[in-house]
Amino acid sequence: MAEKSKKTEKTHLISVLVENKPGVMQRIAGMFSRRGFNMESLTVGPTENPAYSRITITVTGSEKILEQVVKQMNKLITIIKVRELDEKDAVCRELALIKVNTSNSQARTEITQYVDVFRGSIVDVSSDSMILEITGDSDKINAFAKLMQPYGIKELSRTGITSMHRGPKSVRD
Repeated sequence: MAEKSKKTEKTHLISVLVENKPGVMQRIAGMFSRRGFNMESLTVGPTENPAYSRITITVTGSEKILEQVVKQMNKLITIIKVRELDEKDAVCRELALIKVNTSNSQARTEITQYVDVFRGSIVDVSSDSMILEITGDSDKINAFAKLMQPYGIKELSRTGITSMHRGPKSVRD
């Protein structure tokens, strides 16, 4: 039975337009906690209109769990619109900062070449480390982090996925 339920689980992207007011995130987090839902990632920021914020939540679960999340979120009074995004119809990005060891000039040269190939940036350099910035989909971030492992990753920080529907539609449509 557990094997069957794992097969029906998938990652869902939920885009939420909310009023930009204190306590909104507390209400959303409280709802997730009360219902036993787990957020895989969460990003939030103001929109083009400062009265609203856009939240992107990544949830792993069945279609039934997604349906419950959407229904419960729609009950919160500060929510303007909740919408599941299909990754094929959305632009999805994540940012990662990775601090790696650079023990010698050869390592610095190799890392710089990898950063160029992945269209990243070197945002800080010290005598024994570099901080690298990579933006892209989660697979790209994972692939780059895997390439950096042999050099020794000192720290890694990821933003979580943020996304937007492609084309003329907006989350309010």
